[in-house]
Amino acid sequence: MAASRPVASASELLVPPRQRLNPDEWLMRGLTVAVGAWLAVALLAPVYRLLSKSVENADGDFVGLANYLEYFATPALASSIKHSLFVGGVSTAICIALAFPFAYALSRSCMPAKGLLKGLALIPLLAPSLLSAISVRYLFGNQGSLNWVMGEHSIYGPIGIIIGETIFTFPFALLILTTALSTADARLHDAALSLRASRLRVFFTVTLPGAKFGLVTAMFVVFTLAITDFAIPKITAGNYNVLSLDIYKQVVGQQNFEMGAVVGMILLVPAIVTFAVDRLVQRRQMATLTPDAVPFQPKPNKPFDTAMLVYCIFIGLVMLTMVGVSVFASLIKYWPYNLDLTLANYDFDRVDDTGWRAYTNSLTLALWTMIAGTFVVFSGAYLVEKTRRFALVRGVVHLLSMIPLAVPGLVLGISYILFFNDPANPFSFMYGTMAILVVSTVIHYYPVSHLISVTALKQMDREFESISASLKVPFYRTFWRVSVPVCLPAVLDISIFFFVNAMTTTSAVVFLYSPETVPASVAILNMDETGAIASAAAMSIVILLTSAAVRLGHWLLVRGLVRRTQAWRTR
Repeated sequence: MAASRPVASASELLVPPRQRLNPDEWLMRGLTVAVGAWLAVALLAPVYRLLSKSVENADGDFVGLANYLEYFATPALASSIKHSLFVGGVSTAICIALAFPFAYALSRSCMPAKGLLKGLALIPLLAPSLLSAISVRYLFGNQGSLNWVMGEHSIYGPIGIIIGETIFTFPFALLILTTALSTADARLHDAALSLRASRLRVFFTVTLPGAKFGLVTAMFVVFTLAITDFAIPKITAGNYNVLSLDIYKQVVGQQNFEMGAVVGMILLVPAIVTFAVDRLVQRRQMATLTPDAVPFQPKPNKPFDTAMLVYCIFIGLVMLTMVGVSVFASLIKYWPYNLDLTLANYDFDRVDDTGWRAYTNSLTLALWTMIAGTFVVFSGAYLVEKTRRFALVRGVVHLLSMIPLAVPGLVLGISYILFFNDPANPFSFMYGTMAILVVSTVIHYYPVSHLISVTALKQMDREFESISASLKVPFYRTFWRVSVPVCLPAVLDISIFFFVNAMTTTSAVVFLYSPETVPASVAILNMDETGAIASAAAMSIVILLTSAAVRLGHWLLVRGLVRRTQAWRTR
């Protein structure tokens, strides 16, 4: 006699089969909620505390817009807004004007040594923004080797900030513009040329419109970086106030957290506006590279290729000079009077209390940020992409993952002070520890890593998870044995992105360190303030060499691992 089938309960009969969740799906939903809760605590709560502090007095009483009115009534403070917008706008215009021809040369010419020239142009990515500011001062300062170029003008003011910000933001613009120009359909160019259009007309009617969205994104990214950067104005601004310096002076110098919160909220406005406009522009973007498209292959043109090569060599030499000046200054006794070689400037214990400990702190910060950031970001992206249904919560988590794009590092830093330094906060034990530096750095660079992860995971069909579920394989085993190996190149890119940025970041951590956790980027600021400029340059070079060595090791590791784990990609 056949065994009787169990009778389904009334509750089971009322729930359609497609809505019943197995334990795996419940676990994935729970972990997705946990990621969202972590992002809310590490991002939304601190920013909300900043907002509430800006409308309170020193006693914590609500005062409405009184702090804002006081800020705008102070001419020296209110002028900072105009100054920030001015240096941000000019830096953006110059940076885009310089980066676009370089990107055009890389993607549309047959000039030799493209890889080498691109590597030279990207050098500022490996060093703190402080390095460009220090080099600018060595070249054009009062005792600079090229100070005669300045004439009656001083480098300490808007000119110095603009030069430093242009160098610092150039690699970001170059990467975006190169990507935009590389995805071109050769058929459009061939059609224009077949109609006997001049190359200049093809550029303005085909090339430029095709790259306009990348151009707009590059402009917004550069502008946001320029107005929110703190390190370069700290060294080259002189008496020229900008918003980022106002935050530092109010919080660190005067312990006026209410006014610091006001400046933070003001600095948040242009970042949010540029982010929102960029998102609106991107929605209008249409695919330019379709399945039927023909990849653009540049044809040799000796005059054009030579002109592009000369231009790129010039830009590469400028970037190399900016590094070379600081390297040379760090190896001599006293610029520019005693040029005898010495390694005394690398004896950091002689000029700063933290000494080499600051460098080891940065290494610790970078390693923990790389490990924790890579795990959290990729796991979070996996849950957002692969959790079945649960669309509302997944959408909220994705939105939270993108919000840090509109929160400058300085704003994040002061938000963390107000939130985690509150004794009533159950997480206050983190304040002053390495943990808070790691969390702030992960949050600061979360969006880019999240987008890299999502892009890689979208390339994998959902059938992997469906097949695993049908075979009763837990999702975490599928994640570890299928998703991670397939997406390994993206995972490694995320890890090196976190490491390098943690080594070079200044904006957020400048508010959050303790005497035991001083990072190298902050030690550079301290050395500069005490007049040990050569040692500050030396520490910048040490960070640059560390980042370059890790980049090289990452490249070698990727080659080996990709050859072993990505063999399925080749025929």
